[in-house]
Amino acid sequence: MGLFVRKPLNVLLSETEDHDASLKKTLGAWGLVALGIGAIIGAGLFSITGGAAANNAGPAITISFVIAALGCAFAGLCYAEFASMIPVAGSAYTYSYATMGEFIAWIIGWDLVLEYAVGAATVAISWSRYLHKFLEGFGIHLPNELMAGPWDGGIINLPAVFVVVLMSLLLIRGTKESAMVNGIIVALKVTVVLIFIVLGWGYINYANYDPYIPANEGNGIFGFSGIMRAAGIVFFAYIGFDAVSTAAQEAKNPGKDMPKGILISLVICTLLYILFAHVMTGVTSYKSFQGQDGIAPVAVAIEHMGKADANGVYHADYPWLNRAIIVAILAGYMSVILVMLMGQSRVFYSMSRDGLVPKIFSKVHPTYRTPSKNNLVFMLLVSLFAAFIPARIVGEMTSIGTLFAFILVCIGIIVMRKALPDAPRAFKTPLVPLVPILGVITCLYMMIALPPDTWIRLILWMIIGMDIYLTYGASHSKLGNGTFNRKGMKTAIVSGIVLCVLLFGSAWWHHYDLTQQASIATAKLSEAQAQQLPTVAELSAKAESISDTIKNDYLVEISNIIGIAHLIFFGYLYFKRKNQSQD
Repeated sequence: MGLFVRKPLNVLLSETEDHDASLKKTLGAWGLVALGIGAIIGAGLFSITGGAAANNAGPAITISFVIAALGCAFAGLCYAEFASMIPVAGSAYTYSYATMGEFIAWIIGWDLVLEYAVGAATVAISWSRYLHKFLEGFGIHLPNELMAGPWDGGIINLPAVFVVVLMSLLLIRGTKESAMVNGIIVALKVTVVLIFIVLGWGYINYANYDPYIPANEGNGIFGFSGIMRAAGIVFFAYIGFDAVSTAAQEAKNPGKDMPKGILISLVICTLLYILFAHVMTGVTSYKSFQGQDGIAPVAVAIEHMGKADANGVYHADYPWLNRAIIVAILAGYMSVILVMLMGQSRVFYSMSRDGLVPKIFSKVHPTYRTPSKNNLVFMLLVSLFAAFIPARIVGEMTSIGTLFAFILVCIGIIVMRKALPDAPRAFKTPLVPLVPILGVITCLYMMIALPPDTWIRLILWMIIGMDIYLTYGASHSKLGNGTFNRKGMKTAIVSGIVLCVLLFGSAWWHHYDLTQQASIATAKLSEAQAQQLPTVAELSAKAESISDTIKNDYLVEISNIIGIAHLIFFGYLYFKRKNQSQD
């Protein structure tokens, strides 16, 4: 069989039958909704919102959330049809296998690793930072060496490792128990978000919304391009709803409950996001969030919920709210990590059953009926990421990986309607092909609006995935012929070569973008110095920061080295395959 062999629908559905070697069906509609909210409300809302408003969109961050929500809505409608039609663990990977074939399924499955595993590590690192702030409030100071990885000034991030291990062990124990804990956490953090919105509404100063859309200062910095870049960045805040679909095989009535879980969780979180961002940028100027990290954006907003004294210093009316927000973030991040680890293990569970990754990932615990060894492997891998890798860039990597997954799901609906028009569907995406096409356009636009270095990292990740598929997955596939000599292998190898070319292009784009930023910053600094404006110091610091980034940036060199090495490797595979075909 070729690389584009599709997995028959009847085979997929047979995998949902309840037996001792299958995943246990324990989740109802509201359990799935809570699962979605648990993953959605987290780092995106509490951390990324402030930075995206300060650096990209200004008060128009609310528009960015609406645009991101539109992309999610289009994709969510497509997810809902697939989830009701193919209620199997694996999410977009499984849907792609049924519609576009094994090679595309591998691409999307590997991309989901970027979304879930790397995303879980990112959130774990942030959880560690918030724990540090929380303990400081009680006078407890943990050694910095044990609170951060080597690239962030420490040795190892132990709290991040702790929370990953804790959530992994909970997942091994069982989905029902995990869902119960998640439900409690969801109730806590939604309550805190609602308190922030209700209390903060009375402190909104409408002067902070003027201008609502700040004048453009360069590509992705305010103006319409800034709104779109912010939409791509805050998209990280929405990645949780598709994690619901990874639990399809553990839903009691997936045909009816999966669409509800996906769409209701998306609607609830979108409304909360827009209101939260509106209050956050209303109680204080979006400029107040510049240079803030971690909990600081929310803390800054809360500090302005009060009255200013004669010196212009604000005294918060609700100082206790900061502590409550920290507790909500700590609890909320735990549920995000829980759902991401669950989603990742279910994707690899499905890939393992198809033979694309080793069998260990599909072993089910005889008592708990969870993929326990799978969970243990990713507990180790995600812990290593969280312990030693910096989290500065991984949020955007997760966003671009998710957007790519959504595009393939939207395309999959169009393909499925033509390939299997009569297959039973408990839920049908309306206005096909319009809705899927709009989903593709919206998500692709947000991908393009993301910084070019994010594209470099995505392409590097996909090249690694191509290495694994061409050397292991293609020859071990259960639907393949068990050899390297499969129809379509040349297409896969050429795809790897195309990725190398795209890597070179992205590296050039990244260098050009940094150069443009430096030119704009220098011009603004010169103008401010000529007019003796009070912003000279600020603009000088910004220009110096960009200059340092260019000096210490090695992405272009790394990309070129890896690209050339892989051009040689893929060229070798191409001629090896050509010679085998002649034999």
